[in-house]
Amino acid sequence: MPKPAVLLLAHGTPERVEEIPAYLANVTSGRPLPPEVVKEIQHRYSLIGHSPLTEITMQQAARISRELGLPAYVGMRNWKPYIHDIVQQMSADGVTHAVAICLAPHNSRTSVGLYRRAVVGETGKAPFTVDFVNEWHAEPLLIRAFSEKLRDGWSRACLEANAPVPVLFTAHSVPTRTIEDGDDYERQTRETAELVAASVAELDGNWRFAFQSQGASGGAWLGPTVESVIEEMAAAGNKHLFVQPIGFVCDHVEVLYDVDIAFKNFAASKGITLSRAESLNDSVLFAQAVAQLARKRFSATA
Repeated sequence: MPKPAVLLLAHGTPERVEEIPAYLANVTSGRPLPPEVVKEIQHRYSLIGHSPLTEITMQQAARISRELGLPAYVGMRNWKPYIHDIVQQMSADGVTHAVAICLAPHNSRTSVGLYRRAVVGETGKAPFTVDFVNEWHAEPLLIRAFSEKLRDGWSRACLEANAPVPVLFTAHSVPTRTIEDGDDYERQTRETAELVAASVAELDGNWRFAFQSQGASGGAWLGPTVESVIEEMAAAGNKHLFVQPIGFVCDHVEVLYDVDIAFKNFAASKGITLSRAESLNDSVLFAQAVAQLARKRFSATA
């Protein structure tokens, strides 16, 4: 008897600050980072208490499972529950076919490509058939979910500023060599921002785009940086800025520290009050977007 399921894939995050060195070793595939980089990352986690990525992803999976009426498993690439272990659990549970969806809607070999390899393992083949979703950055319900959060938060920001507030969409940066090798990530992140902005007519073109959270590993990373855009907006006389990270689907350190602490403080130093849209987190529209995506893939292979 066929037993389908959904496999949701995410980056993973440690539960405690003390686990960060081991976690970072997973992220870098064992390549050591300078001690000062490790300490800085530990400091950032300590400021936000902990990253809620795992628990929010589990909550999203439960809602998606209810929407679909099918099991939804969660596997993390760099921390527990590891993808390899979850794939083995799915096999033991009798799963015969899975739609695998990376909870990073934009396709890049630095994210989706690594998740795919984690699912199939060293043998190159999972113990059940897998339909791997490479990208879903333009799914209509995903755009609606982002738009809903944008409209709610931006409207409040405009009321507080008593004027239209410019919007800055952000996505996680990647090394520029990734894009030079033909990766579609930059095009897709910008397309998502354009679609979200177009769906909120009140913005009337009053928005920008930047890449955030550039890595500490050296080499050139995709820009413009958030800081450079904030400086330009300050120079143009802006006093308020509203940020929406459209590259992430839930709260974690790149939102709770990078945006809520680092960017907010940097903006304040330039005379700008920065606020942001709520992350998708428990958004019903987001769960429906993922469920609909999975449903279409199941139908195509039926």
